[in-house]
Amino acid sequence: MAGVFLLGLLAASITERRAEIATIYNNKKTDIPEFETRNEIWGLNYPREYETWAQTEDTSFTSEFNGSHAVDVLAARPQMVIFWAGYSFSREYNSPRGHKHAIEDMRAILRTGNPGIDGEGDIQPATCWTCKGPDVPRMMHEVGIANFYKAPWSSMGAEIMNPIGCGDCHDPKTMDLKITRPALIEAFQRQGKDITKATPQEMRSLVCAQCHVEYYFKGEGQYLTFPWDKGMTMEDAEAYYDETDYYDYIHALSRAPILKAQHPEYEIAQQGIHAQRGVACADCHMPYKSEGGIKYSDHHITSPLQYIDRTCQVCHRESEETLRQNVYERQRKVNEVRNKLEDELVHAHIEAEFAWKKGATEAEMAPVLKFIRQSQWRWDYGVASHGASFHAPQEVTRILSAGLERAMKARLALSRILAKHGYTDEVPMPDISTKEKAQRYIGLNPEELHRKKGEFLKTVVPKWIEEARKKNRIMTADASRS
Repeated sequence: MAGVFLLGLLAASITERRAEIATIYNNKKTDIPEFETRNEIWGLNYPREYETWAQTEDTSFTSEFNGSHAVDVLAARPQMVIFWAGYSFSREYNSPRGHKHAIEDMRAILRTGNPGIDGEGDIQPATCWTCKGPDVPRMMHEVGIANFYKAPWSSMGAEIMNPIGCGDCHDPKTMDLKITRPALIEAFQRQGKDITKATPQEMRSLVCAQCHVEYYFKGEGQYLTFPWDKGMTMEDAEAYYDETDYYDYIHALSRAPILKAQHPEYEIAQQGIHAQRGVACADCHMPYKSEGGIKYSDHHITSPLQYIDRTCQVCHRESEETLRQNVYERQRKVNEVRNKLEDELVHAHIEAEFAWKKGATEAEMAPVLKFIRQSQWRWDYGVASHGASFHAPQEVTRILSAGLERAMKARLALSRILAKHGYTDEVPMPDISTKEKAQRYIGLNPEELHRKKGEFLKTVVPKWIEEARKKNRIMTADASRS
């Protein structure tokens, strides 16, 4: 009798869970059209996923290295202002927040300038919007991919409204994972690969690789391109750029032709043990949750350290604290090399500036500038990739160590050049102890930059939002709760 009773309970539970699943997938509240960009509409059919996605607004998580809150990296490391002298990153660089902040952070960052304020025009192309939300595929469909890229950044201000969400990664009819950014498809094609043949597990990383990669804006049309033609290592990308003498900017102090790395998370992760064992980005950053008969991916995309019981401990049996300290240990060792490289590199830039002032010739400086370019590329490639010191600590340590070597070679060559021109003392270093001091040294006016940005956010952005409301591009209320 007891056995029959337990079997009855099991059967009832199974029936209840099947009914729950059927209710979710057979009683959808709305049909989601192609290019639906409002995440709230998707939330009507998929409330669990939507509710967890909405948690990316939370910025309370902290760890020893970054977290989900924005950190003013230039204030913490003023040397980085010097590295980007002559480039917009010297204006502002913050650690990333959750996906739900993508649009507001793009508008507010000083790097995008203040079009419309004091007669100022655009300093960035619309290409900069590419990874910020599902309105981008919609606009690419409406105006064409190339036309989207070459448009001014502000021309899309009233169109790109909804932050990174459902339509960036999912087919609205089938909910299958979908590549919505052409640059990834094109990069695969140039390598002779068909991305449509990717496995479901591979797609759980490739949808992330649409954006979390190294890229550049190619040609006058500012066409977003991944430098993967020769391969996906740091050296492969460098060889790709060197072949065409490409550079992002000429350094304002050293005059070196600098490559600005973006955030090659995907490329570096592929060098690490987890990716080599078939672990996808979503396995760690979007762990599964279970509610009743429903198992779904947690769309609160964040550090795996926030939910170690559902990320690391799925495979590893050590305690949460042991696993956390394992991560920190790897990050600390990589950070130690980073600190040494940054100290050498900032001296190399300023000593190069000093050498030019002492009469150094272009022929003398050519090998120095090459070393500086190579050193900063290696520094940036390792530092710009968020999580790199955990994803592939051996690879990132190798990359940063190679950058340190080249910075030291640049300084050694500079000492010889300076001696040749009659200078043998230590090169005087300016006071760059704070972000503002470093910015003034390279010719920026931080107070004026913030004043203009404040005016831009107060006068221009509200007009964008109002125009979008009139076009029904954004929700005035949370539709998933209505």
